Amino acid sequence: MNKPDTYITTSIPYVNAAPHVGFALELVQTDAYARHFRLLGRNVRFQCGTDDNSLKNVRSAEAAGLPVADFVNANADRFERLGTRLDISNDEFVRTSRDPRHLPCVHALWNACADNGDLYRKAYEGLYCVGCEQFYEAAELVDGRCPEHGVSLELVKEENWFFRLSRHGDRILQLIESGELTIVPAHRRNEVLALLRRGLEDISVSRSAERARGWGVPVPDGDEVVYVWFDALANYLSGLGYGSDPTLFKRYWTGGGQRIHVVGKGISKFHAIYWPAILLSAGLPPPSSISVHGYVTVDGRKIGKSTGNGIDPDGIIDAYGTPDALRYYLLRHIRSGDDGDFSGERLEAAWSGELGGQLGNLANRVLALLASSLGGVVPPLQESDFVREATRLPGKVAAAFDAYELHVGLADIFAFIGEANRRFAKRAPWADAKALLGDLTPEERQATVDRLGACLAEQVYGLAVVARCLLPFLPRSASVLHERLGIEVPEVYGASLVVDGVRTASDAVLFPRRVVA
Repeated sequence: MNKPDTYITTSIPYVNAAPHVGFALELVQTDAYARHFRLLGRNVRFQCGTDDNSLKNVRSAEAAGLPVADFVNANADRFERLGTRLDISNDEFVRTSRDPRHLPCVHALWNACADNGDLYRKAYEGLYCVGCEQFYEAAELVDGRCPEHGVSLELVKEENWFFRLSRHGDRILQLIESGELTIVPAHRRNEVLALLRRGLEDISVSRSAERARGWGVPVPDGDEVVYVWFDALANYLSGLGYGSDPTLFKRYWTGGGQRIHVVGKGISKFHAIYWPAILLSAGLPPPSSISVHGYVTVDGRKIGKSTGNGIDPDGIIDAYGTPDALRYYLLRHIRSGDDGDFSGERLEAAWSGELGGQLGNLANRVLALLASSLGGVVPPLQESDFVREATRLPGKVAAAFDAYELHVGLADIFAFIGEANRRFAKRAPWADAKALLGDLTPEERQATVDRLGACLAEQVYGLAVVARCLLPFLPRSASVLHERLGIEVPEVYGASLVVDGVRTASDAVLFPRRVVA
């Protein structure tokens, strides 16, 4: 955790349709980690992108009656724009069909595997799922259908290039068991280990140009197209310049830092088995960590671009006027490594009841009382059990990040906010503020001012700690709260947090109630 350089990526989604809230989950999880790592003082490289070369995209373009390039570009634009709208802080966005670094990267990776003797020709016949972009054995099917998409598979007969996946199974098993390659949560790690212990079959890594409709990365010196997963996984290196300009690659992939992928459970096998095997074959380090999230569901059913139950994240952002409503719901109310259901009613309850009713209401009351009674200037902070509890909160949140339990980190933050609200109500500082308007002896007035000041100072300090802890989760709202508290947004967590004598502002309302027509 003390390595200075950290490379973190989302997976790259197919662009066969517009993005839905399921991929937004992966974006905000990865962004929270990237922001957290930066606040720890690390040098972070954060990459997103789109998988443009899927046969799935080609079929969807044909169904829409559009040229593939036009169809892919339009949907890729929407994915890239979603990242902007969600305040995703990525440094790079790789589109595999048009990034000039991608083709030389795929070819360099292919040639490295070939030089190692891991590519060979083989005639093959198998059942293929276009949605998964993979062949299945009959024993893997559910009622003769794809276990992931529930559709019938296509029978494909081709002579393809094959990759010797079986050659690398023992080494990958060793990497995972030793912890050199970590997979979280534990049950996803166990699934991968079970696949490895059963033994691996070699995989096809090319397809005919005819079946691919000529779309994709061509095989070096051949007339076929590179298998989309070999092509897509290479994006993690192409964005770093592997095969073109290796400056970033040497720093963030082979320089000894962390290499982290955040992916959905449906593609964990490709990232935890195929990808390390390809890298080992090419003589490159494997990822150091793979974090696997679950699916976002609606009424218990997986959201999919092609299933007709997708939730439009753009519409949610428009409705709330900020991405933080959706970010909060996905990060707190969906367990980081498991499936979680989406509900518009629960989203509204989280916004109005938790963000607005607990945090926003507390900040508004504290700052308004401070402004009316003490001119908005924070009195000296005094030690108390509450202040000590506040100082422990960042450690709890950091532990949640370490455990890939972002939902727990947010739960800890809001448990503290709940305690702050209870303490504020119990101490009833408004009674002291009211008393200051009456006739008091000098001694009584000073005691009242001291008591009121101590209460408000500790509440401001608690809110300042909360604001700092929320920066990875809700960067926009956390920045506004910093501004209202009169403190600067820190570059690192360890920056001193002083509230004594700070001038606060009580004008803006955090998390205002929505007016629904």
